[in-house]
Amino acid sequence: MCEKIRDVGIVAFDTEFVSEYTYRPELCLLQFAFGDDIVAVDPRELSDLTEWWEIMADPDVTVVVHGGQAEVRFCLELGQKKPESLVDIQLAEGLQSRSYPLGYDAIVSRRLNVRLSGKETRTDWRKRPLSARQIEYALEDVRHIVPIWTKQRNNLEHLSRLEWAESEFNRMIHDQIADRAKPCWMKLTGIHRLNKREFEIARRLCDWRLTEAETSNRPLKRIMREDLLLELAKRQPRSQKELLDTRDMNRDGYRRYHDALLAVIAEGLEVPNSKLENTPEPVMGDPPIDSQVMGQLLSLALSNRCAEMNVARQIVGTVTDIKHFIRWHLAGRSPENPPRLAEGWRSSICGDLLANLVDGEISLRVVDPRAENPLRFEPWNKP
Repeated sequence: MCEKIRDVGIVAFDTEFVSEYTYRPELCLLQFAFGDDIVAVDPRELSDLTEWWEIMADPDVTVVVHGGQAEVRFCLELGQKKPESLVDIQLAEGLQSRSYPLGYDAIVSRRLNVRLSGKETRTDWRKRPLSARQIEYALEDVRHIVPIWTKQRNNLEHLSRLEWAESEFNRMIHDQIADRAKPCWMKLTGIHRLNKREFEIARRLCDWRLTEAETSNRPLKRIMREDLLLELAKRQPRSQKELLDTRDMNRDGYRRYHDALLAVIAEGLEVPNSKLENTPEPVMGDPPIDSQVMGQLLSLALSNRCAEMNVARQIVGTVTDIKHFIRWHLAGRSPENPPRLAEGWRSSICGDLLANLVDGEISLRVVDPRAENPLRFEPWNKP
């Protein structure tokens, strides 16, 4: 199969997996469509998938996916390789319409005028044998991907946005790589609001939870919820009684960890003050004055510009991206750590607009309240 894929040079790829019960998602089925062939591979019957991961890392073979974050992670974790020529039709659709993230069925209908019959959304893909109906549904997820990309690619070239798409495909891969490299504590909501001692304990508790999840092959959230982990870092219990004073710690699922938790917290309390590390600052630093008002204004401008250009706002920039832009612009537009909205194709469509708004060089008015794009941003002649 892999030899045929190399000969064809382009392949649709999808996976079926279950993530509720194990530390890492459990790969249950791989689906491929290339040339006139459509194939399902059972990783339980064929445990060595090296040939396929090498294809994903081959720049001469285009691998086309839909919402392919999971497929990228499997390649990075199971194949220990980085995809090199990846296309995501979900991202591609959002760069030529305002629809993102659009489901596979909807893209098939829009691009090919084909209506799919349904999906096995409740299938337990771990069970064997799979029925003919389940396999057919799984294969349907790749049957139309390459023809869709052919149409999307032609339209992106017509719009001069093919480079935008290639940039976003690469960014998705690099985002997954960066996420895997982050220390586990960086993913905790509210970690930046802890003091030094609390941060030391929270970091140690995160490491303990990660080790326990890997050892027992259970999801992190089933070892301990994040909110409880942060609460223990703040309360710093020193005894069973103090530990049980924390709501939900008396649950059977947590009782087995009481001794381990108290030991980890005790280790964090023993670290001398002089050895404590500073709690990391938020990536964007302190908010500037009136950042909320400016953020709302820039968000309005960005949404209007995206509507004018028929590109999905969710891809161009988030609320966090706008806040980053405001801080960066007011701090002097340093070339180090520029915001996403000031880089690449995003800068070309909205960078000057947002910068001029922050600088007061542009005025806003409603030109037609009934129009699809009712707003107009114009240079402002200061009195």
